[in-house]
Amino acid sequence: MRLVDNKPVALRETGLRSDAEPIAPGGFLSWEHRRLLIHAAKTALAATLCWWVGSRFGMHDGYWGAISAIIVLQSNFGATVTASRDRILGTLIGALFGFSFSLFGALPWNYILAVFAAMVLCGLLGLRSSSRLAGVTITIVMLVQSASTHWTLALHRVGQVLLGIVVAIAVSTLVLPDRARLRLRDGLAQEFLALGAFFAAILQGFRGPAAENLVDRREDCLALLRGNNQLLEAARNEPSGGPGWREGLEMLSQFGRAVFDALVALQLAVKDSHGDAYTQQLEPALGQLVADIRAGFQYVAGCIRNWRYHIPPADLDLEGDIAQLEARMAEVRHTGMEFSQAEILRAYAVLLHLQQIARALRASRLETARALGKIER
Repeated sequence: MRLVDNKPVALRETGLRSDAEPIAPGGFLSWEHRRLLIHAAKTALAATLCWWVGSRFGMHDGYWGAISAIIVLQSNFGATVTASRDRILGTLIGALFGFSFSLFGALPWNYILAVFAAMVLCGLLGLRSSSRLAGVTITIVMLVQSASTHWTLALHRVGQVLLGIVVAIAVSTLVLPDRARLRLRDGLAQEFLALGAFFAAILQGFRGPAAENLVDRREDCLALLRGNNQLLEAARNEPSGGPGWREGLEMLSQFGRAVFDALVALQLAVKDSHGDAYTQQLEPALGQLVADIRAGFQYVAGCIRNWRYHIPPADLDLEGDIAQLEARMAEVRHTGMEFSQAEILRAYAVLLHLQQIARALRASRLETARALGKIER
């Protein structure tokens, strides 16, 4: 299969890498190490502030505020908000159930019923992440030996958790803030690069031996898809970064998953194609479509990185490539009697998936541009 190796203008303008190889670590002060140091410093700062405030105002067992800050402070603001929401809801439910069930019955039966009822309620409300925290709070309120009443313990527990959450959110917002939506944008750009590398590895096995790195490329895509899905959940809890930001990110995530599914189908379609000759008649139209799809992955990644979608690439015309390939298929259809039915069906399956991938790449840019309110020019 003919593949165009010249880097297109769109790729040169984006300055992106031509594959999805992992970025070298870059020493101790690499970007990941710097993020680790920043997160550790912010966590230590939040915990210390909670301990100082608790000591300053004589809060009972003020270290619980520091514990809450350490637990909820995440590497980005959106994840911190999510963890804070889960923790405060679990604490409120646990404090309420712990105090209520302590008014009747005796240990351990009222404690067992309190934990059971809290877990069931959290599950019914869709708050599974809060259920464990509710159980912990019930345990503290009902089982910790103290001179204070159960009601006082419940209030103290809620106040300490609120202190930890407020401090954690303040530190996450004001001290070297890290936004999930910005990390997601970079992650999606890398995701499309990885999908492009997976595409190239799949096509290397078309009418030839399978690529040695095919499994690694697929695993890279899966890891990025999972990581970006987590970032998307965190980004939903952040203030919008502008018109259409949230919609654009969600749309790109959906297109990324759709393209990956199409690539998996393409991987199955090229299997056992070693001796196929029917598709050779479809050149050069087939090779041009494949080359432009590879460039299309790079171009979409550049659009995501620069957050600019309304300027179409001058050197890519995926719909035109599809039209030329369909015309070439019509020209050679009469030669089908010379080849086996399995070979022809396999070729048409490959072409169908190539068209699906090409149109998904084109739609990912156009639909995101519309979500952002940009008019294509």
